[in-house]
Amino acid sequence: MTLTAVAAPAPVALQGPDLERWLAWLKERIDPAWRPGEWDSEAWFFAGDPDNEGTAAYWCTTKACPSIEASQGMCACCGREWQASGLDRETFLATHIPDRRKGSPGRFQTRCQVERDGQRCAQPKYCQGLCMAHYRAWRKKVVRHPDSEVEIWSRMEPLPLQATQSPCLVARCAQERLGLKVLCSYHAAKHRRDARDEPVEQWAAQQTPFLFAHQFSLIPLKPLLRWEILYGLQRRDKRGGKVDPTSLRMLVRLLQGLPHLIGTDRAELQALVATKESANTESHVKEISRSVQVGYEEMCGIKPTDKPVWDLPAINLASSISRSGRRRPCRGTVDFTVITQTWLRDMALDWARQSDPSTALLKDTVKVTSLASRALAQRPGGGSDLTRLGAADMDAIVAAVRAARREDGEPAARSTLRNLISRLFALFDFGRRTGLMAGAPTSFARQRWHNIGHDDDEDETGKAIPEPVIAQLDAHLESLGTGVDYGRLTPAQVQQLFRTAYIVLRDTGRRPREICSLRLTCLDHTDDGYDLIWDNHKSRRARRRLPITAQTAEAIRAWLPVRERLEVPSRSTHFVFPALSNKGALPHMHTSSLSNGLRRWVDALPQLDSAAPGPDGSPLPFDRSLIYPYAFRHSYAQRHADAGIPVDVLKELMDHRSISTTMGYYKITMKRKRAAVTTMRMHVIDRSGAPAPIHSNTAYEARSVAVPFGNCIEPSNVKAGGNACPIRFQCSGCGFYRPDPSYLLAIEEHINSLRADRETAQAMDADAFVTRNLDDQIAAFRNVVATMHDQLAALPTDERLEIEEASAVLRKSRASHGRTALPLTVINRRPS
Repeated sequence: MTLTAVAAPAPVALQGPDLERWLAWLKERIDPAWRPGEWDSEAWFFAGDPDNEGTAAYWCTTKACPSIEASQGMCACCGREWQASGLDRETFLATHIPDRRKGSPGRFQTRCQVERDGQRCAQPKYCQGLCMAHYRAWRKKVVRHPDSEVEIWSRMEPLPLQATQSPCLVARCAQERLGLKVLCSYHAAKHRRDARDEPVEQWAAQQTPFLFAHQFSLIPLKPLLRWEILYGLQRRDKRGGKVDPTSLRMLVRLLQGLPHLIGTDRAELQALVATKESANTESHVKEISRSVQVGYEEMCGIKPTDKPVWDLPAINLASSISRSGRRRPCRGTVDFTVITQTWLRDMALDWARQSDPSTALLKDTVKVTSLASRALAQRPGGGSDLTRLGAADMDAIVAAVRAARREDGEPAARSTLRNLISRLFALFDFGRRTGLMAGAPTSFARQRWHNIGHDDDEDETGKAIPEPVIAQLDAHLESLGTGVDYGRLTPAQVQQLFRTAYIVLRDTGRRPREICSLRLTCLDHTDDGYDLIWDNHKSRRARRRLPITAQTAEAIRAWLPVRERLEVPSRSTHFVFPALSNKGALPHMHTSSLSNGLRRWVDALPQLDSAAPGPDGSPLPFDRSLIYPYAFRHSYAQRHADAGIPVDVLKELMDHRSISTTMGYYKITMKRKRAAVTTMRMHVIDRSGAPAPIHSNTAYEARSVAVPFGNCIEPSNVKAGGNACPIRFQCSGCGFYRPDPSYLLAIEEHINSLRADRETAQAMDADAFVTRNLDDQIAAFRNVVATMHDQLAALPTDERLEIEEASAVLRKSRASHGRTALPLTVINRRPS
């Protein structure tokens, strides 16, 4: 549920703003040491560092290219050279050495290549490895001798030049002067074109230097406007937003005619930018103008929270985390005027001011309070008098919340309604605690029938990925991570990262965040194998232990040496799967990165079949939307439940506090269970292996409670729920024993138990008839197991798969209901 956006509040009305006081206020709050090495406060000049994640400037991805670009990737020249090279991208980026980058500021030493007797030309490289003077001489040589080679010419003819004595007259312009002039060629041409009659010194003082992609200058702006833009930039930088030199150059060009931002109509300003420039420039204008407006109001003693409509970016509330792992900037407004009752609106405002809620919490609370306000407005008296409210008014409020709908008009989910109702009553609790609802009658309170229950979950969730589908995914594991970008990792490193994360996710059943936050010390070798050390973030339990297989541990161990060689953000050094950058809200991989990588892989697979046959008998395609990281946790649980793992053991494996949570993984719908029983009752055998189908589902269900390793049709034992066996549960020798394939695992476990009993009897020097009895039972049970395996092997594949699925369903059902241990003695019978 989200709030509908409302219009931004109008700026403070300015009747002759006090500009001198405003300028002094700005200067007091601007950091003079902001962005050292990037910002020159004297020249009002910014040269972004491509290695600074807070600046939208990037090195060309070609290893030897000195160019700086406004976006990540190759520069335009390298892009053209790559297309003409015929090389694959990785080889080109690693081996290509550009030969022409005019005026690039560069990350390498870019001096002219002319050299004599160990003395190198001191001029900066301009083109073809030559400075501007040597390049022009070379071009004249080419005109006369077209076949001349620049390398041979540079070694034979020209002499090195000394460094330029002084730069261009324009501040921070690094271009060399044009002959004896005080300006470089760029500014000399501009002066001739735009201001031929203006004195050069006066004109140069207001000019920007020659700007590269990572640079901008505020010199062209009016003095007060410069300070306002700088203040807004520092506020943006403080909240973690990037400084984009390209957008700032556009912004400077648009605002050159304005004396200042304060008092300027924000809507007109944004419209001007929106029609002419990029969305990023528009966002800079919005944020800077908002910061200036809020700053002026602060100077005038007006707080953003004093107004009935809150501008969220100005409030600086805790923001939520986006799917990319970054903190979402607060956008839009929250309008308290939709709450019409004065007492209710004032209480909501006081709560918001005192509790400092997150953006999501604030929006949810205002949303549900507006619903309550509309419900009260329809009651007698409109709900304006708190002292006259009663139980009927509270019932009307709860009914309005229950009827809430999503933005698309569909009914809201129960989880959303529970969240909203809890927000509302938390607000009322705040009011009673602070005395703001001191006059409310006791009947105007929450009742037990106001609770909103959980969604009905009679049917199985169906979120587990079937094991045959997982097997198909494993067959394509080598393609996982292909084409996915992850920070500065190479494609091979990205593939191994995602493969490792997938294997751990698949084999351990941990939640996605628990996988993403694994630490480098997550493996512990024990006498029995390996334990995974992980943190249960949901329940706030750290350093939990989970036994894992050697194959899972080996996948992690194979990744760790690669991980140690990565250049990762400083705060990510302790994590197996590091974050993309220091800008993210989390120091480790965000779950959305794992989800997006998995989704891209699954969608690209050529074929993914389900177990359901189509009209022609071939399997139907599996719904790929059902494959996402959390689904592997359900698969892990179902895998163990289907294998008959006791519910208390699975509870420990899943690290649940309550066994009722674990029981959810054992829930089977009545429809599915009836279908499984219908299938299984036709494959029942007797102790000798002869078919003995049971005539009805009811009879099968009644007889399945008798013993844990098969059905029993002995009437008195069935009636007693398995507690009245006349021959002490020696089922393999009983004519009433009726096993089926769903009991295979239980029978094999019982065989192991009998073998252990035989070893114990032998150690106790028991009489021969005791061990002979145990040997006979073992042999009989082995015969039952062998018979069922042979019968299953002889069935068609589709029928065998149907029986295996039905067996898994029934084993899961039995595990969820538990088993009563076999009694040590026969229950005494009353004489007939």
